[in-house]
Amino acid sequence: MRQIKLLSLTLRDFKGVRSFSVDLQGGNAKVLGDNATGKTTLFDAFIWLLFDKDSQNKKDFSIKTLKDGKPLSGLSHEVEASFSTDGRELTLRKVFSEKWTKKRGSATSEFTGHTTDYYIDGVPAKKKEYTDCVTNVVDEDIFKLLTSPSYFNEQMKWQDRRKTLLEVCGDLTDEEVINSKKELAVLPAFLQGRSIEKHRKMIAAQRSEINKELEKIPVRIDEIERSLPQLDDLNKPSLIKEINNINLEIDEKMTQISNIRNGKAVSDKQKAIQEIELELMNIKRDHESDSKDKIYQLKARIQEEESNVSILNSKLENVKNSKRHNDENIKRIDEQLEKLRQEWHEVNSEEFVHTDACECPACGQALPEEQVTAAKEKALSQFNLSKAKRLEEINLNGKRNKERIAEIVQNNEQLANEFEKLNDEIVKKQALVKKLQTQLAEQESLVTDILDTPMYVSKLEEKQVIEDEIKQIQGMSESAIQDIQSEITTLKSKRDQLQTDATKFALADQSQKRIEELTEQERKLANEFEQLEQQLFLTEEFIRTKVNLLEDKINSKFKYARFKLFEQQINGGLVEVCETLYDGVPYSSGLNNAAKINVGLDIINTLSEHYGFKAPIFVDNAEAVTELINVDSQVISLVVSEKDKQLRIELEEAQMEEAI
Repeated sequence: MRQIKLLSLTLRDFKGVRSFSVDLQGGNAKVLGDNATGKTTLFDAFIWLLFDKDSQNKKDFSIKTLKDGKPLSGLSHEVEASFSTDGRELTLRKVFSEKWTKKRGSATSEFTGHTTDYYIDGVPAKKKEYTDCVTNVVDEDIFKLLTSPSYFNEQMKWQDRRKTLLEVCGDLTDEEVINSKKELAVLPAFLQGRSIEKHRKMIAAQRSEINKELEKIPVRIDEIERSLPQLDDLNKPSLIKEINNINLEIDEKMTQISNIRNGKAVSDKQKAIQEIELELMNIKRDHESDSKDKIYQLKARIQEEESNVSILNSKLENVKNSKRHNDENIKRIDEQLEKLRQEWHEVNSEEFVHTDACECPACGQALPEEQVTAAKEKALSQFNLSKAKRLEEINLNGKRNKERIAEIVQNNEQLANEFEKLNDEIVKKQALVKKLQTQLAEQESLVTDILDTPMYVSKLEEKQVIEDEIKQIQGMSESAIQDIQSEITTLKSKRDQLQTDATKFALADQSQKRIEELTEQERKLANEFEQLEQQLFLTEEFIRTKVNLLEDKINSKFKYARFKLFEQQINGGLVEVCETLYDGVPYSSGLNNAAKINVGLDIINTLSEHYGFKAPIFVDNAEAVTELINVDSQVISLVVSEKDKQLRIELEEAQMEEAI
């Protein structure tokens, strides 16, 4: 278990404290003073020295001494503290000063900003060195948790408090929660691998959609019911019987008209007209069949041959592209061959030059002639061998390039033959297309209008004569027919009214069927909604069970503090929270200062055990507590004492007093 103890603390011109120093010797102490005498300032100075913040975790706070509401200038604001950590003593000092600069040509200095100087064990240090030193001693977030009883409950977000508790006590897996209660055994089948949170979101979305549909169905049913036709005075079988009788009567009237119009003379003439129309149709078919068939065949053939020309042109273009690609390769290889020739001549023109030393590198004496000769012959042999290999490699590369050119030239010859062959085929096909187009134009010019056919015109005239004769015969009976048609019109009007009433029964049946469909849909949706409610209840029961288990697990780690990790909503749902309780009273409402301090100390005890680290604890407003709970850390109590107009220190062991 690591532990930091505050041995001494010194302030100079810090937040109104002109000069104050206390030797705590690592023990517990009380800092007594009236309001506004600087008790909290000690805690602010302590935190600022380490982390550039005050005790409320604010970075933008003023550390300057004020007079009449304005900061005094020209002062250096300084905090120094000595700590005992890991068996050694560490002294940190930080000085915040104004920077005054005298510009060239000016007799007075001007304020140009602030500077902060850092010291470690009395030695000046850079900011990074200072920060690294503090970080190596203690983590800022953990230190604040273990230094102030109010930090956990008043400065941390509830989500971070909850996360810290789970970190201290360990979370529970979904499987552990499900296995803890048999009612949750069916939950995995609903989840299908989804998390509880994702499944709840899915249920919420589905419930919302079902609710929307359920709200629409009664409105739709009401609209249908309000639009139902009135059937009280109607009898469906009687209506249908009466409609059928009227239809029979209308048919009889139509037969009468037909009999009047279709007398023997009219019937014979109508039969003659039918025969003439059949002859006209045969004449027209014979006239169009031959010429249209030939035109269709020619158009199909032209389309086929034009497609062939297009295919041949595409192949010809491919041959051109291949030839162009080959020519580019030949040019590139020729350039490479020219470079190889130049390289061969350069290598072949190289001459052997012997540069070996003829003296011994150790003693400087001349080497024996036989050694010099042997070295020279060996160098010459190596030179000739290297030169021969390089020339051989150049010749080999040249040979390969020439072979590649020969292959490409041969391929170009093949492409030329193919080009000539394709070009000939295209010329032939184009000539054929032109010939077919000429034949098509000739054939189309031979097509004549059917009205130019004498036989067809003669038959039309014959038909017109017979039709005129029929009209003459029918005109004689037109008066009788008009009387019958008037009776038919009256019958149809009556029938239409009856059919309108009969249609109401079909509309009523259709509406009733739709109401039944909507009612069945409503029942199914209600059943689906009920199933979703059951799943939602299971997820809530899961959360409730998990939270109860977590609360029991977490609360077992603390002596006085208890934690509420969820809250029941009015609609029965659960929402995650993190509320600290003491004897059942929420920290945020109704808990007195004494209880807040002691519950904060209880939390520090557990967190210190978890992190394996103990730090000095500053207890503000300690006068509210009759007795602090046992804490195995250094405790510095800040006590309001009206009689002490200047800060006074009471050391727990020596009971020493120190005043400003």
